[in-house]
Amino acid sequence: MSAASLRGVLARWVPVAAWAAVISVLSSDSFSGAHTATLLEPIFAILLPGAAPETIHATHAVVRKLAHLTEYAVLGLLVFRALDRPGRSSRAVALQALVLCALYASLDELHQSFVPSRGAAPLDVVLDTTGAALGLALRLALSARVSAGRRSPA
Repeated sequence: MSAASLRGVLARWVPVAAWAAVISVLSSDSFSGAHTATLLEPIFAILLPGAAPETIHATHAVVRKLAHLTEYAVLGLLVFRALDRPGRSSRAVALQALVLCALYASLDELHQSFVPSRGAAPLDVVLDTTGAALGLALRLALSARVSAGRRSPA
């Protein structure tokens, strides 16, 4: 492998590895629901004055689940970028990226099963994979729109 080729591989995959590391850190004890609640729930209480404690707690839970979607949407986009090459079908690349994201989500949940303040939740794998699918769908939709714009007469 030439130096230029190696640089290309690194340029594509280092961002994927870095983002996967961010996801792993967010799966640690420091970012468990109990820990993020102590930070976020007081902020939600200020932003939602008069809200019942149940509402504040539910808002915290929703924000945490939206974080799953967002983390994996970004991962899906980064994996797509790493796999995308001229001549490859965007749909095939997106499917391959989705499978890799689902595998990583499964490994992430396995990791969480060993963290005392966390637990493995198969539904989170579904949520994470859905986030990746949303990111990839957005990528495909934007690509199709750009391609259609190139074909239309100016």
